[in-house]
This record gives sequence, C-alpha cells and structure tokens, in this order.
Amino acid sequence: MTCPLYLFSTGTAQSLMVLDIVMVKDILTDTSLNLGKPSYLSEDMGPLLGQGIISSSGPIWAHQRKIITPELYLDKVKAMVGTIVDSTNIMVRSWETKIEGDGVISEITVDEDLRSLSADIIARVCFGSNYVEGKEIFAKLRDLIKLLSKINLGIPGYRYLPNKRNIQIWRLEKEINSKILKLVKQCQEKGSEQFLLQTILEGAKNCEGSDGLFSNSISQERFIIDNCKSIFFAGHDTTAITSTWCLILLAKYQDWQDRARAEVLEVCRDGNLDASNLRKMKTLTMVIQETLRLYSPVLFAARTTLKDYDLKGIKIPKGITIQIPIPIFQEDKDIWGVDAHEFKPERFSNGVLGSCKFPQAYMPFGIGSRVCPGQHLGMIELKVILSLILSKFRFSLSSTYCHSPTLRILIEPGHDVVLKMTKI
Repeated sequence: MTCPLYLFSTGTAQSLMVLDIVMVKDILTDTSLNLGKPSYLSEDMGPLLGQGIISSSGPIWAHQRKIITPELYLDKVKAMVGTIVDSTNIMVRSWETKIEGDGVISEITVDEDLRSLSADIIARVCFGSNYVEGKEIFAKLRDLIKLLSKINLGIPGYRYLPNKRNIQIWRLEKEINSKILKLVKQCQEKGSEQFLLQTILEGAKNCEGSDGLFSNSISQERFIIDNCKSIFFAGHDTTAITSTWCLILLAKYQDWQDRARAEVLEVCRDGNLDASNLRKMKTLTMVIQETLRLYSPVLFAARTTLKDYDLKGIKIPKGITIQIPIPIFQEDKDIWGVDAHEFKPERFSNGVLGSCKFPQAYMPFGIGSRVCPGQHLGMIELKVILSLILSKFRFSLSSTYCHSPTLRILIEPGHDVVLKMTKI
C-alpha cells in the first residue's frame, strides 16, 4: 500500500479512505462516542436500517447495544441450537426428496433455499415466529435491498424525489413497517418472553426516558421497527450469503469438503448435534473463517467523526466519513502472505490471532465496541447448516455456475448457485 490515506467525495459527502492497519486498529477500537456510523446509513438507507443498532450513533446506539447484545451472548445462543437444527433438517429433507425424485444426482439451486432457511431461523430464535408468518416481511425486505443497492449516495435531496424507484422504496417501507408491527402484536399475544423481541420491547419503553436523551430522536414504535428490521437484515442476509459462499468453496475444493465431512461424522457419531459438538469442529471453523476472509459480506467498515478527531496527529474535521475497505485488508499479501488470494483454511489452525501479522486485519464481524452483536449466532448457524449438509450430501459445482461476486449492499453471488448433489 503506497498511500495510507486519501480523501474523496461522493456528491457532497466527504470521505477519508484509510489503508494503514495501525490507524485502522485505532479507529475500530475507539471506545468513545466521538465516532459514529455514517449518516447515509440512517438517511439514504433509512427505509432498511432507520436508527437501529446497525446505523445509529451516540446515546441511542449505546442504549441499543446495552439491551440487545447480552441477548446474543454465547451462552444464550447455545440454547438456540436445537431450533436451528430443526429448521435446517426441514431443508435437508426437501433436498433428499428432490434427489430421490431425480435419481442419483440432482442439480439444486441452493442460494434461495439457504435464504429461506436463514429467514426461518432468525424468525424462530429471535421472534418466536416462523418463516410462514414472516415470509412476506423477508420477501419485501429483499425487494427493498435490491432497490436501495442502486441509489445514488451523496446527491443532496435525491431520496426525496418522487421518481419511480423512490416511490417503490416508500411503498415497501410502509408495508414492511406495518407487517412488523402486526408480527410484534401477534408475538405479544402469544407470549414471547424468551425471545429477543421481548428485549426490544422493554428497551423501547426506555427510549423516551425522563433524561431526554431520546425523546427528540426516536419514538418507541420507531425503536421497535428499526431494530426488528436490523435483526431481520443482519441476521438473515449475512448468514445466507456466507453459507452459500462456503458451499461454493467446498464444492470447488473437494479435499476440504472431504476433511470437513470426516470431522462432522466423527464428532457426531451418536447422531446428536449440539453446542458441545459444534465446539469440536475445528476444520469446519477454519473453512468458515477463510470463507469470511475471502468473501466478507460487508465491503466497508465506516465511521463518521461526530467531533473533530485526531488520528495519529492528523486532524480530521467533524462530519468526515472514514472508510475502511475490508477486502483490501483481508487479502493484503503483506499481512497474509503471498497466498493471500488463495483458499487455505489451514491459515486459521491457530485461530485468528495466529492467522496473520495483524489480526485486526480480519474484520468480517468488525472489531472493538461496534463488533457485530450477532457474531456468535451467525457462527453457530453456519456450523449447524454446513455440518448437516456435509453429513447428508456430496456436492460439486454445476457447469451452469457463473462466478460473479456482486455488491447489493452486501457482497453476494451475482447469479443463481446451482450444485450437483448426491446423497451419502
């Protein structure tokens, strides 16, 4: 990297690209509230993210982190394994039925099935619902993501223009908000004390507290809607996309598929898949970590200076967005070695700390205080999904597969992912 910093603009939005790993570490581990999320996340991406935990800053974000993060600690996520297994087995049985109907080999389009599975899991473990009840929300969120991925960031007032795209966005936002409130009401009537939804509802009661921190910024209803959408989006899309990339890589690298399968069958000899078994799957963990290194769902880690900010003696004015390009750091040969662009899960044999010169360069879940609160849930979902697939099927890439990573807010396969599958 020849230039560690450079300034650029998108319309009227000023951004500072940071390509120095030491600076990146300082930025991402900053625990003050002087750095927040860029305003375009809550404005241009507002119909999707609003002021939920992904996009908010300052006291609102601190309040949301305080109430949501503890519900996604590892000890609580372990209790969700049974539900995740049940949901995944439904998809696995549908694939088995298709293969039996087609003969020995069947070509299966896996990405949409994995998206539906991820939606079902996040609905069950966080809201006590299932995909049948929430499928319209997920379908409309998918349509909204496609529209928002094409918006022009940085053009003043663009999001207010009544053009065809914006009108579609406004309509979808209204429909999604209405359906979320309906789902919340249904869950309340059924009783949802054991689910994340209850925590969001309790947090909403305090978002208009007497201290006045939130009263002019976010209402109770908005708090509920925005955080439900954040969880639907972050918990649903990222897991589905990463599990798809994992299957693509395992289909291409058959030796790693065989190694991962052998480990799964050895660990689960008694047929049980629980949290203690998942912890023993070292090879599968390395595969997932390497997949996230090569195909991080998120393109940038971004922060905005809420006050004038000092970065290693460089004065950054208030209102500048700091952009950290995740793929550049995660495939930097100076950090990862000459094989940085290759799929080599063994680089994680000693964990993230032993994987490269600067562990902070590995940031698919972020690092520091704004690390993704759902990282434990995401990793357990991925392990359950992949282990159950590996234990039941052998698979390779179909000749119809076209490798085309595409940015649609998240980095995902640009075309359908079709695998040739046989039952074991």
